[in-house]
Amino acid sequence: MANNENNLNILIRLADVEPIALTIPSKEEETYREAEKLVNTLWNKWIGKFDGDNSSQRVMAMVAFQFARLYSKSYNQNVAVNKFLTAFEQQLDDVVVKI
Repeated sequence: MANNENNLNILIRLADVEPIALTIPSKEEETYREAEKLVNTLWNKWIGKFDGDNSSQRVMAMVAFQFARLYSKSYNQNVAVNKFLTAFEQQLDDVVVKI
């Protein structure tokens, strides 16, 4: 991403991983910060439930899976809504043409 006045350089801190430097569009900073907060909230909630050397990696994998599952569910719901709206629009067009 090109560096210009509409971009921000930010650090994202996730769990116990080293901070990740990103260059993002400034108008999307709130979205990135909210995602950072959501990941950390879930990670902190689950990290105490696992013992062992790989607990952090395991919890991060579970967090990633949880967000992927939610994304997939939302995507499928959006597809269903789009199909409904397309059919509804066709029905509405049919009614308007008859008038």
